[in-house]
Amino acid sequence: MDPLTLLPHRYPFLLLDRIDAVEPGKYALGAKLVTGSEWSTVGVRVGMPGYPVRRAMPHTLIVESLAQLTAAVLTGLVDGGGDAIGYFMGIDRARFRGDALPGDELSLRVDLLQFRRGICRTRGVATVDGQRIVQADLTTVLRPASKM
Repeated sequence: MDPLTLLPHRYPFLLLDRIDAVEPGKYALGAKLVTGSEWSTVGVRVGMPGYPVRRAMPHTLIVESLAQLTAAVLTGLVDGGGDAIGYFMGIDRARFRGDALPGDELSLRVDLLQFRRGICRTRGVATVDGQRIVQADLTTVLRPASKM
């Protein structure tokens, strides 16, 4: 599945390169290649003051990548199907444990935990070479576009 057909985001705000597998209402797998030429990786400080500046993708943007992948899990869950709009509402239990440096490929997984009345709870995990970088519980509200 192509993220460009699923999301309204475009460069530079599209933070998802591909969607590898989707089981609607259960989980989605995707990937993001971190490159050094992106606006988000230019001179981000990693570590304590006085240490050299490394070019890492900020953890908050990795969370946004997971939130964008959530759209694939939520396809078809609201009456009106493709006319639904998702709004990222919140983040809980976020854990940041490593860095995604240029040349790394982020492997993303989002699992649906709960869906009630258009409010979705998902758990997202981002890994690089099997090492967990970011884990977070995300809340998204999903509404039919006709009610907007």
